[in-house]
Amino acid sequence: MLSAYIPKGTSLERHPVAVDAEVPEAAVWIDLVKPTGTEDKIVERLLGIAIPTREEMQEIEVSSRLYTENGARYMTATLMCASDTPMPKHTAVTFILAGHRLVTVRYDDPRPFFIVENKLARQCQPSVSGESVLTDLLDAVIDRTADILERIGADVDRISHSIFEPEDVTNGEVPTQNEILKDLGRKGDLTSKVRESLVSIGRLVLFLANEAEGLRWAKDARLQLKSMQRDTGSLSDHATYLTNKITFLLDALLGVVSIQQNNIIKIFSVAAVVFMPPTLIASIYGMNFKHMPELDWVYGYPFAIALMVLAAVGPYYVFKWKKWL
Repeated sequence: MLSAYIPKGTSLERHPVAVDAEVPEAAVWIDLVKPTGTEDKIVERLLGIAIPTREEMQEIEVSSRLYTENGARYMTATLMCASDTPMPKHTAVTFILAGHRLVTVRYDDPRPFFIVENKLARQCQPSVSGESVLTDLLDAVIDRTADILERIGADVDRISHSIFEPEDVTNGEVPTQNEILKDLGRKGDLTSKVRESLVSIGRLVLFLANEAEGLRWAKDARLQLKSMQRDTGSLSDHATYLTNKITFLLDALLGVVSIQQNNIIKIFSVAAVVFMPPTLIASIYGMNFKHMPELDWVYGYPFAIALMVLAAVGPYYVFKWKKWL
């Protein structure tokens, strides 16, 4: 899908571009979502640049992600996508600055694009350009990443409370250790994805800040890029802190599980010692006594069967009640 955003008064209007049409000359932002070869060629004819393929966007070398070609600046970053779902993922997005136009190439729908599109549709600067749209997008990406880290931090605090003070949990049923372990794993996976995204965003902002000096961007825009660099660095540090905390909680949970298992084994050991003398005496004498009242008891056999069933079922329910099983 190919969309062109054209300034109109104090807003930026979205205009879908058909495959047999051309991109309007007034467009300052061209958005390619899962582009076809025909859509790539439409943009290439207008700007005289090459649109990278999906395979090229997924390359991890810095030289393949941040470079200048034919006067255009190519910048590819790894952004978070579907972070609110049980299956968060990465998606590579390429930003191309050609002249004063911005071209974005993506194969997913990161939320910052939706936020910026709605924001600029309501109000934008009269002098809107590709550079200003790019800074708005990067600012929204960093804000969105900060929101994800804040949510992870709150969830990790809740998990910590469940591990160390489970008796104080008042908002429902206490989660099992298996549930806590899975929750920790999910938070660790999400945090690692956020860290990877922040690294790529930091490199992009640094590259753009260096290019902005040569392109003689306005002082306010350069200051905004420096602020983004600081924000990205602080968020990376916070992601590292959360990773360390998740690792600590994982070790603590395994330690708690080990202690509980040792206590259960201790109970079994005590029970074995308690029943060892009676077992020894029964094995020596074999219950071979001449006078045993139960031998002539009519209900002796059913009673013995009932005792055996009770001896087998009773410990099972006791273990379930104690949450050992």
